Amino acid sequence: MDAVFLARVQFAMTVGFHFIFPPLTIGLAWLIVYFMYRGLRTGGGEYKAAARFWLRLFVLSFALGVATGITMEFQFGTNWAAYSRFVGDIFGAPLAAEGILAFFMESIFLGVLFFGEDRLSPRTHFISALMVAVGSTLSGFWIIAANSWQQTPAGFAIAGGRAELVDFAAAVFNPSTVPRYLHTIAGALLTGALFMMGVAAWYLLKGRHEWFAKKSLAAGLALAAVAAPGQLVLGHFHAVQVAETQPAKLAAFEGLWETQRNAPLLVFGIPDVEAERTRMAVGLPGLLSLGVAGTFEKEVKGLKDFPKGDRPPVLASFGAFHLMVGIGMYFIAFTAWGAFLWWRRRLCDQRLFLRLALISIPLPFAANELGWIAAEVGRQPWAVYGILRTRDAVSATVSAGQILFSIAVFAFIYALLFAVWLYLLRAKIIAGPGDHHSTSGPARPAAEGESA
Repeated sequence: MDAVFLARVQFAMTVGFHFIFPPLTIGLAWLIVYFMYRGLRTGGGEYKAAARFWLRLFVLSFALGVATGITMEFQFGTNWAAYSRFVGDIFGAPLAAEGILAFFMESIFLGVLFFGEDRLSPRTHFISALMVAVGSTLSGFWIIAANSWQQTPAGFAIAGGRAELVDFAAAVFNPSTVPRYLHTIAGALLTGALFMMGVAAWYLLKGRHEWFAKKSLAAGLALAAVAAPGQLVLGHFHAVQVAETQPAKLAAFEGLWETQRNAPLLVFGIPDVEAERTRMAVGLPGLLSLGVAGTFEKEVKGLKDFPKGDRPPVLASFGAFHLMVGIGMYFIAFTAWGAFLWWRRRLCDQRLFLRLALISIPLPFAANELGWIAAEVGRQPWAVYGILRTRDAVSATVSAGQILFSIAVFAFIYALLFAVWLYLLRAKIIAGPGDHHSTSGPARPAAEGESA
């Protein structure tokens, strides 16, 4: 058993499980703000009941996110002590900022939001919801900034065998922070929106809480219809940055072995690492060069330009990236169809669309995980790109057997937590948005266009 491999497996498992929850809560937070704003403007109890329902699901998911996030960070001191010593002066700064400037704000205002409805004015209650959304979004920024420094380190100097911070702004706003943050937040908004659409579709298919379900479906679709094509634009922005700062990662994503101008954008293929070629390749000539530089003449480096020891794991990087892109293209088509149905005032009557919305609930979670896998595996073999190798970042005193035992314990606990989360989520969804008179059906006749 290899301690480095097992440490990576454990970190991947714990981070992957944790990453289920933050995108969902970020997306739901902004949708809750929308419902509370509508309730504030109209005085309608229906919107308040909707916000209250989605807030219950938010709190449940937020609690799991906090618990799993704390566990994840302990690994820096157990399995990755050499990494912590090397980057502690830099990595600690954005994590501290996340706790002080974002997480505390989110947590405090969440308590105010959850317990203060009957104690606060509607305007103050709305402001607390807005602060929860802002806090959750800012929290994501500081985490992404810390992780992006590993991808494209900046604002530091090596002294005494350690990376020391010399320019806080340069470290935080390193070349990959902004494109990765925007890409991640768009994914979070899509996650919350498609989750809301799926739950609302289930109610409509069951003929329950129809007024609430129609409003939730429309709100989720409005956000998703903007975020899905926006994600394509932001993904391109991110790809340009990767081409400039991490060319080996881009080559792995595209299964590109030979350095070439007029490089193709690969639609399908099967990388053969031993033969150093991509079999059954189907590509769009020139579009990779054009996409990353705006010209067909741009030379894109292939994997053969890099020593074998510096190449990312090609199959995992290539597969995760292309699956993520495929899911993203499905979101664009699906939300475009939904927008067309809304325009035709048939959104809530098209049962095939509703069924697809329901079964699509897991897809944004899968896309988030695949994006993370592509980004992190594509960075290998570096813990800090170009500076610290992953094999040199692990703890020297933690044995493979100890890590394997902790993996088994984490796997059991996380499986139990996931089952409890799903059980409570299902129970709250079945219970519905409550007994407000307008959530089981419209209190007044509604025009079809309005209800959709």
